[in-house]
Amino acid sequence: MKVGFVNIFGKPNAGKSTLLNALMGEKLAIVSPKVQTTRHRIKGILTEKDYQIVFSDTPGIIEPKYKLHEKMMDAVKNSLEDADVALLIVDVNEDLQDCDSIFNALKLKVPAIVVVNKIDRASQEKIKTTIDFFSDKSYCKKIITISATSGINKKKFLKEILDFLPEGEPFFGSEEISDLQTRFFAAELIREKIFELFGDEIPYQATVVVNEFKEKSTLVKIAADIIVQRESQKAIMLGEKGQMIKKLGTESRQSIEEFLQQKIFLELFVKVREKWRDNDTWLKEYGYH
Repeated sequence: MKVGFVNIFGKPNAGKSTLLNALMGEKLAIVSPKVQTTRHRIKGILTEKDYQIVFSDTPGIIEPKYKLHEKMMDAVKNSLEDADVALLIVDVNEDLQDCDSIFNALKLKVPAIVVVNKIDRASQEKIKTTIDFFSDKSYCKKIITISATSGINKKKFLKEILDFLPEGEPFFGSEEISDLQTRFFAAELIREKIFELFGDEIPYQATVVVNEFKEKSTLVKIAADIIVQRESQKAIMLGEKGQMIKKLGTESRQSIEEFLQQKIFLELFVKVREKWRDNDTWLKEYGYH
């Protein structure tokens, strides 16, 4: 049986989360056109009779400005340590030299597959230029071109990965699809809706903490805090006469119900914590270890 950790690295918004979801056939990572949506390492466990691949979506590689960013980059470093194969994902329209610098800085000790994404938005000439650019890089063992949003040839993609994986015993049970708790995904789905419903400022200065997750016979009761940095942000989050928080609650509930395949009762509370992104205690409390 082929078994191993396949970890996805790249710049923000290159398509790492979309690729993870496509490979898993499940929505495990939230997706947004805005950069820095992913803040945690998210593992997806794909098990078939002759292989088990543990994929990891990692935060986009950035220069840290806050302690939150430092925690995000720690997740990237941890993913480097246990990888058997690295998927280096590149937006075909990005600055290739910049991507190359980032990949070199990872100092990979394992085989890397360069995944050229968003080819549906580029000319054949641009795609060829990108392939030629990466083909002679020392870290690049193989190049795959995809459009993660349009759908990928999953069987073909997995075959390319399996060539590099060792044989061994599975790390997880065949029914497990992630090592994270369901309440984590509930919090992430609420945060995804914040990215969709609010402007540029709020999503980056907000986080979501699920305080209550109770499974009852007919539904799941979830209570969550939305943490923001300023009172003015709380006012925007609530909206006039509470319209925005109501809309956020409705859309989040629908999204979580789709994920859990179960009815839920959702309560949302907005709390202000000044400079939480630079506070070690709060970051730990909010799950950023």
